[in-house]
Amino acid sequence: MAAQQLIRFKQRWQQLLYVEGVLYALGAAGLVYLVLHSLGYGLLTFALTMIIFVVVRKPWKISLDNTIAYVDAHVPQAGFSSGLLTVPQEQLNNLSKLQRYRVETALQPVFATLRPPQNLKSAAMVFVALVLTGLAARLVIEDMAAKKEGSGRPQEITFAPVDSMETGVKAPTLISTQIKVVQPSYTGIPNRTTKDPNIKAVQGSQIAWQLQFEGEVLEVRLDRMGEISAFSKTTNGYALTQKLESSAFYSISYKDENGNSYVTDLYSMEAIKDEAPYVALEGLDQYNYFDFDDDKKLLLDTRIADDFGISDAYIVATVSKGSGESVKFREETVRFEESFTKGKKQLQLNKTLDLDQLRMDPGDELYFYVEAIDNKMPSSNISRSETYFAVIRDTVSDAFGVEGTLGVDLMPDYFRSQRQLIIDTEKLIKDKPKLSEYDFKFTSNELGFDQKSLRLKYGQFMGDETEMQAAPGQVSSTEEDHADEGGEEDLLEGYSHRHDSDNEHNLVEEHDEEAEGEEAEDPLHDYLHNHEDPEASTLFEKSLKAKLRDALNIMWDAELYLRLYQPEKSLPYQYEALKLIQEIKNSARIYVHRIGFDPPPIKEEKRLTGDIKSISNFDKKETFDYELSFQSTRQTVARLEQLIQEQSSITNQDQILFQEAGNELAAQAVDNPLKYVKVLQGLRDLSKVSHQNVEHYRLVRKNVLAVLPMVENNPGHVPQYQDEINKLYLKALEAND
Repeated sequence: MAAQQLIRFKQRWQQLLYVEGVLYALGAAGLVYLVLHSLGYGLLTFALTMIIFVVVRKPWKISLDNTIAYVDAHVPQAGFSSGLLTVPQEQLNNLSKLQRYRVETALQPVFATLRPPQNLKSAAMVFVALVLTGLAARLVIEDMAAKKEGSGRPQEITFAPVDSMETGVKAPTLISTQIKVVQPSYTGIPNRTTKDPNIKAVQGSQIAWQLQFEGEVLEVRLDRMGEISAFSKTTNGYALTQKLESSAFYSISYKDENGNSYVTDLYSMEAIKDEAPYVALEGLDQYNYFDFDDDKKLLLDTRIADDFGISDAYIVATVSKGSGESVKFREETVRFEESFTKGKKQLQLNKTLDLDQLRMDPGDELYFYVEAIDNKMPSSNISRSETYFAVIRDTVSDAFGVEGTLGVDLMPDYFRSQRQLIIDTEKLIKDKPKLSEYDFKFTSNELGFDQKSLRLKYGQFMGDETEMQAAPGQVSSTEEDHADEGGEEDLLEGYSHRHDSDNEHNLVEEHDEEAEGEEAEDPLHDYLHNHEDPEASTLFEKSLKAKLRDALNIMWDAELYLRLYQPEKSLPYQYEALKLIQEIKNSARIYVHRIGFDPPPIKEEKRLTGDIKSISNFDKKETFDYELSFQSTRQTVARLEQLIQEQSSITNQDQILFQEAGNELAAQAVDNPLKYVKVLQGLRDLSKVSHQNVEHYRLVRKNVLAVLPMVENNPGHVPQYQDEINKLYLKALEAND
């Protein structure tokens, strides 16, 4: 008996699933029928929905084992033994028979109220929602059809009297209306004639009205938003032709022989603008880089579209050679490989740009874009794609100027630190056999810290929070670590900009808040580090932002292996980070076309007349604050002279002055390192007690004077002419000083 109840429960479970599927199918079929008003599509939707539901839910796969599992999980009286009800008595032992009897007795009253799992309520709600949606859509469609039917009926010109008319006066009536629309020839749209006064045509079309009246009409005029145009009288009535330049509203009025005025309603003239061609290069990166031995070819898959046809399309390529003031540009027009017929509205053109055929060498850059011209007359629309870049990497390696143990990197400050880390890491790997285990691990850990500082510095461009900012009045971790560093001192540490330190920022000048009285506004605050808008936290475009994020992730791995005392594994990551940083620097270059100066036209009637009545004298007064160049360096010379005369020791203020002087000269040291190394070394040694003597003061003063430029525009300077003997005498005195 209980076994039969389990079977009936399984069948009832399957039936409810089929009913649920029918509800979903009926709802979908009702929606389609109400929207499309087609019984065939409705039946097809019902069948497809039912098949999909049955395939997904699979009601036929519900077996007796599923039923037993459901009963055991949801009926506590089953004691997880409902499966015994399906086993024959002779196959059970005494204990199993006793358990089966207990379960059968307990489940008989439960089966009457136990319901299989189903979602009939949700299915019914979906059914009602779909039917209501279909009804609403049916109402909207019928309303739109009624409006379309009403608007589709051609409207005719009708006149109404402006003022009240006398009884018995018969007004002239319009018996014939003919409006001819002549589209521009390049559009290929045939001319048409209509009675509908609401006109829609391409910009530049000719609109011709021909009106014929029954009765005497004195004057017919067209009022186009305040612009009055009079109809001309012909043998067939009244005619007027106008060019459609812009969209507007118009009305037509006339007067009869009694002076009564009649006017129409407002009608529309819509001018369809001829859009410029659409140009897009598909599947091509905006920045492309090639090595010297690569296959330097670019495949341009270009799609061009225009509403009335394309007249011409070509590639404008500009090759840039050289750098700095010696850069030269060569512009060429490159044709596509396929020829096309003028007037087509869709074009798919291809071209393979071979950089070798363009006579490009390592270090050269190519800027190119696609320009398309449509067949609009008399002046064509011209549009162009975005500018794409192709660069052949230069094979010449960067040079370094070395004096003693001091290396000066000629790369710009933004991109110096990663290259220096690579040099230091390679030196550590080379010197590993000579170093003790403690020195090797200490140096590797310090390089890891420098890598972290560099990562945090570049992270500021991404809007990342720095981990190394110190609270006001505290010494930052960077300063503490550098204070505890052992080994050889950096000769430029006190004078050059350190881009691995959070205490200085090479973009924003720091000001003393107490001295200024209020917090100075950061000029890059709105563009560089806005945490409320993460998308605005960078100065770079999206592609460069992604590259910079990749470089930061690679720096993590480089730092990890340095911290683990494995510089050999860190070196590949450092090279990869340097490569990305170099690509970011090159990609940020902007190419601007050179344009000439067009002077204003000269009025011939005013030329050589000597008439200066309208010319007034120009009087401009400005006050300029003269700022002496290398001010701290010049003050350093004066202070050294004072120290020599007084033979006194250097104070803390003197140290600050010497450091500022070193910062001024360090900026010049990048371009000419050999000239400034001794000067920077001497200024740095002034902080040492062993070098605080008159002899060293004189040596430093002499070296500083040797590199210090002359004062520009000195108002107190009186030119003095010296002969060759005096110059030699002064040089001798300077050498013996």
